[in-house]
Amino acid sequence: MNKVQHDSETLAKNQQVFSAVAVFHRLNDENEHEILVAKRSEVKKFLPGVFELPGGHIDFGEDIKTGLAREIQEEFQVRAEIHDLFDEFTYVNEIKGSHSIELVYFATFIDDPENIVLHPDDHSEIRWITEGQIKDIQNVIKGADDPEISVIKKAFSILKGKGYKTQ
Repeated sequence: MNKVQHDSETLAKNQQVFSAVAVFHRLNDENEHEILVAKRSEVKKFLPGVFELPGGHIDFGEDIKTGLAREIQEEFQVRAEIHDLFDEFTYVNEIKGSHSIELVYFATFIDDPENIVLHPDDHSEIRWITEGQIKDIQNVIKGADDPEISVIKKAFSILKGKGYKTQ
């Protein structure tokens, strides 16, 4: 069996890596905001089984919004429209030996999110979470003080405070 090589595992010792993630949001039947998170595959070496915002690495010379839309298409088989940049965070990927700069955008699906197809080498599950369910996606690897968890909290705050358009 061939082992799939993931971008998160490709060596990039002492390099800066640019990534982007999308905050997809909607209102549920109780009129609560929900944000889509995806659970990383257990076969990944970097952060296996951890929930994250969907997205990925931006290729050299690639426009960031175009790259993020490409990553969503590759990982979920649906198209996305990328909107406003609203935050960023950084982290060290010890598997790659790199330092990642993660840009965070609001986004909407062009295609019906019910048509998302998961690739088992990338993600094992997607979940729409409310603000009260953030604790359900935390674990020993990604706790309450993790920068991505902080970004999710900020996204909920923005959505509630500014009434961003939901689909």
